[in-house]
Formats: sequence, structure tokens, C-alpha cells
Amino acid sequence: MLQKLKSGWQNINYKVEILAGLTVAMTMIPESLSFAILAGLNPLNGLYAAFIMGLVAAVFGGRPAMISGGAGATVIVLIALMQSHGIEYIFATVLLAGLMQVLVGVFKLGKFIRLVPESVMYGFVNGLAVVIFMSQLKQFKVLENGSEVWMQGTELYKMIGLTLLTVLIVYLFPKISKKIPASLVGILAVFALVSIFSIDTKTVKDIASISGDFPPFHFPMVPLTLETLQIIFPYALVMAGVGLIETLLTLTVVDEMTESRGDSNQECIAQGSANVLNGLFNGMGGCAMIAQTFVNVNAGSRTRLAGVIGAFTILIIILVGAPFIEKVPMAALTGVMMVVAFLTFKWSSLKFIKKMPKADTIVMLVVMAITIFMHNLALAVLAGVIISALVFAWESAVRIRARKFIDEKGIKHYEIYGPLFFASVSNFMEKFDLEEDPEFVIVSFKESRISDISGIEALNKLTEKYAAKGKKLQLTHLSTDCIKLLNDSADLVKINVKEDPTYKIPHN
Repeated sequence: MLQKLKSGWQNINYKVEILAGLTVAMTMIPESLSFAILAGLNPLNGLYAAFIMGLVAAVFGGRPAMISGGAGATVIVLIALMQSHGIEYIFATVLLAGLMQVLVGVFKLGKFIRLVPESVMYGFVNGLAVVIFMSQLKQFKVLENGSEVWMQGTELYKMIGLTLLTVLIVYLFPKISKKIPASLVGILAVFALVSIFSIDTKTVKDIASISGDFPPFHFPMVPLTLETLQIIFPYALVMAGVGLIETLLTLTVVDEMTESRGDSNQECIAQGSANVLNGLFNGMGGCAMIAQTFVNVNAGSRTRLAGVIGAFTILIIILVGAPFIEKVPMAALTGVMMVVAFLTFKWSSLKFIKKMPKADTIVMLVVMAITIFMHNLALAVLAGVIISALVFAWESAVRIRARKFIDEKGIKHYEIYGPLFFASVSNFMEKFDLEEDPEFVIVSFKESRISDISGIEALNKLTEKYAAKGKKLQLTHLSTDCIKLLNDSADLVKINVKEDPTYKIPHN
């Protein structure tokens, strides 16, 4: 583990990493503030989460260059709890969720993210891209009489103009130079324009004040009782799941972008530890942030330094830099995030839709829809995995085949191809002609495999049917585990020590 941590600090381009970290901090602040306010929390709870999550995950995480912070995906889970029980229960829930995430890493369960199909990944990334873009549209709204309404007239035109200017700078500047992150150039250029010409437009201060102190230690003031655990456990479980799913999928995406491999279990431990600290230091909790991670990676970051710089930049802003950062135009940050949304979307997936199997296209669209309309990443990924698993089971079920022939001795042979499991049992049974088969039948599983107890039961039923007809059935090329589970196996199975397989059957 120490070797992996050291690897994240090698071959550092300090200029690139520092500038990338500053850009990440600038784009993370408004998002953390917005979600904290949405959940009914103090804006500083969001910034504390951005600092703690960002620092711990950057230093100890399993994926250099990945950015973590106070993410909306996890905070949305806690809104109902905040309304019903208050802030102290939020801190307790975040702490418990962190402990759960640490256990996932300790028991090395993070590897199961590899079970997520590519079609689910496409749906996840594309759905998040749409969510990121749509979330920026609220910056074109203002609060009037307690409700949000669209900007009107000159105010709206200024916001649109400055946003488009930022988008153009971020898009065009890399053609001039790649030594400085285009996102940072866009933010600074629009900030300078607004300051020089005294343009009256929406700024970070219009969202919330970000001035404060160092995150204070504060153990959640909740009764340490079973009743409290019953209240917070469901929320903690969902938060832990949502956080890890978004984190590990983001890790997988960055692996592909950087052509390197992160450690999912180490990342789980780091994320969990960061959430434990959030619960103890007034943070709202969080997970990996795919938008800010894209900003970081596209800025050229490949090590842990940018994440550390970004985290400490947020802390410095909280302590002393708030008066300056509060003047940053929201149009600049909105423009950067819109570009991020555009780059996040897997446009290549649209080209492949006609070539993709229909099942993969459906999975991708379902995951996208749930992500966009329900903002429930855990449900979206779970639904995609379940649909993919059912499709795989069906395709495996219809793939089972039997080659039939009668040898010179008048013995009927069935050579089975394909897996025998719960979904293929029905097709398997249909392969046999009990009425027409001779008195002695041999069934070979040399090119097949019994995958579960349903397959064993199918063999038991098949032998019973042949026995009822007064015919003898012999099974060959079964594993030792299969033979043990079969009824009357001594009379049924022909054992070949050299050729019989050795696989196990899950039956407990």
C-alpha cells in the first residue's frame, strides 16, 4: 500500500498540478455550496466536506488525479433526515456511512465494480453529463418572493454572454497553449472583464458567504441508543452505497482516460475515512466528483498533488480568501462546468447505438434515464446490472445444445454443449426424447458445465424419468462435486479420473 501511495507522487509536473488544483477548487466551491443549501445545511458544511474529502482521498486514495468533495449524489440522500431529525443526526449518519465504506475496502469488496458492464458505464457517464449540464441552468435563475424565477432582460443577456465567452475561451485556449489549464484561464479572464468594466452580474456571494474558521472537532450530539441506530442506519447504508458506486465508477473512467489502474479497495478505505472525519468535523460528507475529476485530468494532472492543492485552496479561501472569491462571476464557473458536461458525455456511444446489441442499448438508456430523472445513481447502476445479468442468463440459457447419435451398439449418445443452470434447465430437458430413445442412453458433459443446484436437480429429474420408462441413463464427465450432489450417483455416473473436471457447485 505504501508503494502505491508513493507512486502517486512520482514524476510531478509542479506547474501543471498546482494550476489544475486551483482550477478544481474554483469549480468545486459553488457546487458544494449549492448542495449544502439544498439539504438545509450551513454552506460551510459543504466547504468543510470539500476540504476534508479532497485532502484525505487525494493523499490516501487508490487513484491519483481523482478528485473527491461534498458531492450532491450523497447529500441528496440525507435531505429527508435533515428535515425530520436535524443536523446532529446528519453528522452521525455520515460517520456511520464512512465506517461502512471502510469495511467494504478492508474486506476487499471494491473489486466487484468490475461486474458493471460497459453499457452501464456509458449510461452512468452520459446521464451524469446531462445532470451536470442541467444543474448549471439554475444559475440563470434568481430568487424572488421565496421562489426561483428565470432572469429577465439585461441581467439574462449578461449572464448568457459571459457564460458563452467562458465556453469559447476554454475551447479555444488549448489551441494557443496547453501550459495553463484552459478552465482557469476562462475563469480569470471573465473575472478580469467583469472587474475592469464593473459589470453587475451574479457572483459566488449571491449563493452564500464562504468565510469561516478551521473545521471544528464535534462529536455528533445524538443519543447513543439502539433507537438512534435504527433511525440513521438506513440512510447511512444508502449513502455509503451511492458514494462508493459513484466513486468506483469514476475511478474506472479515469483508469480508461489515463491508461493506468487504480486500487478500488484502497479508494473505499480512503473515502470511508474521509466521511468518518466529516462526521467528526462538521462536514456534510461526500464522494468522488466526476465533473471536477474531468476538470483535473483534462488540465493535465496525473498525480495526487492537484487534489491536495485543491483541498488546501478551499481551506485558505474559507479562512482568508472569501472576500476575493465571493466576487468571482458565476457565469465563469457555469461556462467551465458546461464544457465539462460536454466533455463528460461519451459521444462515441451515439455512433455505436446502431451497432450495439439491442439489450446493451436498452441498458444504457435505462441507466441514463434513472440518473437524469431520479438522480439516484445507486438505483441506476443496480438496474443496469440486473438487466444485463438477466440478458446474459437468457442468452446463456438458449445457447445450450445437444449433439445426438446412436453408436454401433445401439446406444444413444447426447453430447451437451453450453452451461446447465437455472435458466437453461427447461431447454435442456427438451433435448431428450424419452419415448423413442433406446434402453441405454449416455449423456456427456465434456463440453458443458453444471453451474448451480438447479442443474443438479434437472439431472435427478431426468434420471427419474428414464427409470420410470425402464431405461438406463449414464452420465459422463461430471465433476466430483456434481457426483456427490446427485441422487444414486454410483449407478448413474461413469468416472474418468483423467478427463473429469474439478469445478465446484454453489449449493449452500
